Amino acid sequence: MIFESLAGYRPQWLRADVVAGLTVWAVLVPEALAYASIAGVPPVVGLYAAVPSLILYAFAGSSRHLVVGPMSATAALSAAIVTPMAGADSGRFLALSTGLAIATGIVGLVAGAIRLGFIANFISEPVLKGFIVGLALTIIIGQVPKLFGIHKHEGDFFEQAWGVLTDLGDTQWRTLVVGLVSLAIVLAVKRWLPLIPGSLLAVLIGIVAVALLNLEDKGVAIVGHIDAGLPSLGLPGGIGFGDYIDLLGPAVGVLLIGFAEGLGAAKTYAAKAGYQVDANRELLGLGAANLGSGLASGMVVNGSLSKTAVNGSAGAKTQVSGLVVAALTILTLLFLTGLFEKLPEATLAGVVIAAVIELVDFAALRRLYRVWTQRLGGIYGKAARADFTAAVAAMAGVLLFDTLPGLLIGVGISIVLLVYRTSRPHVARVVRSGTLWVDAQRHPELAARPDLLVIRVEAGLFFANADYVRERVEQLCTDRTRLVVLDAETSPSIDVTAAAMLADLRRDLARRRIEFRIARSIGQFGDAFETAESGSGAPGLYPTVAAAIADLPDVPQPSNDS
Repeated sequence: MIFESLAGYRPQWLRADVVAGLTVWAVLVPEALAYASIAGVPPVVGLYAAVPSLILYAFAGSSRHLVVGPMSATAALSAAIVTPMAGADSGRFLALSTGLAIATGIVGLVAGAIRLGFIANFISEPVLKGFIVGLALTIIIGQVPKLFGIHKHEGDFFEQAWGVLTDLGDTQWRTLVVGLVSLAIVLAVKRWLPLIPGSLLAVLIGIVAVALLNLEDKGVAIVGHIDAGLPSLGLPGGIGFGDYIDLLGPAVGVLLIGFAEGLGAAKTYAAKAGYQVDANRELLGLGAANLGSGLASGMVVNGSLSKTAVNGSAGAKTQVSGLVVAALTILTLLFLTGLFEKLPEATLAGVVIAAVIELVDFAALRRLYRVWTQRLGGIYGKAARADFTAAVAAMAGVLLFDTLPGLLIGVGISIVLLVYRTSRPHVARVVRSGTLWVDAQRHPELAARPDLLVIRVEAGLFFANADYVRERVEQLCTDRTRLVVLDAETSPSIDVTAAAMLADLRRDLARRRIEFRIARSIGQFGDAFETAESGSGAPGLYPTVAAAIADLPDVPQPSNDS
């Protein structure tokens, strides 16, 4: 469905969308100019990229709030990719930057068409939360030098923060006043006058202040000259088919970064508004946005965390706000470039900081940390706080190593912890309570029969945990044990390695005069086990625990099957 985010549109939403569009436009224009400079292309290229990306994302994407446009992370990545390919040829540099947007668009459309959105399933909510917190902190520290009027240092979050501290003595007090007043206006209006677009108000006041107080001549940095007019459409000249092939590989990295940041922002505001985003539609939307940007002489784009925050906080309801931004950006290119030439960079910094500060959600990280009990700690050790660890790893990765490495670190840590936890599942000894079999550790008041061991493995059985489960079962057996029953209800699956382990376990226990049986082998477990271990060495299979222990002397039978 096209324009999915506009489905069920209500006329009363129009005012909120228009106000949000005006507010985002006031932030997007100067940001687009700045991010184009980061990518090493003329500032106006950022505006060229914004128009088609906003329209085409609204056409193909699924988020009602996501704002797509040039962003710092992908702009920096673009510069890093294109520089060694272009050398000192500035014309080729610009053409390759535009070509990279086209290549990223093609990769995104193909990924969405073949439904690779499931890749998002490997980015857990805690990882996404840590990634967003780290990214928000990185955006904030990147804006602080503009706020103080000092030199911006390159490097990771901590290097930039140290650079700010060492250069505080060079603070331009007029710039700082402009920035702090702008930040205060946005935060105060949001707190006490939420119906007024605080970001737009701060931008207008900043422009007026420059004009009336002649702040530019007094050292306050402004955006500066912007070329007017619309871009040319079509493929960039100066590069060939081979160049596009060379750009496809790097385009995958650009797409992954853009997809992660955009999906994180989209999910954050979808959760607040009570709707769902479709990862495959997000890939299609991002692909269409980049392809359109490249064909309009633009640069790589992605979902913007900061501008989406501005959009959401300004009250946007649907992508109509994005279409309003696109229309206003066209007008800006035609008639209003001179207006934004007088915008103080400190005002822009204040608006961006105010927009993303609410995304520095340390409270969410504290909630993840509290997901722990002594029992979980006893089972999994330090891996008991797996979600918290993955979130912090993603955040630290972004702060230390940049956006893509941070995301990959978070995903990698979460997968490692998942494998670790599944390789050391809880093997519970269960005892009978009436007609039920319950964990003996949770019910110490229930007596366990010494010659009977009934166990449950709280995980599927596969090659990574087969040896661990075998060792735990053997440890739980005593000299008085005569029958071991595996209640397989909590183990929904089994592979060939684990099936062979159970057959070997049966033989080893038999040498100790202990019989081994399996009860309630449900679903995939029963199917896989029966086909993998159908020989005489396989343990006996029983429909219930009661049936498995029926021939054990002096065991009272339950009133109904369990």
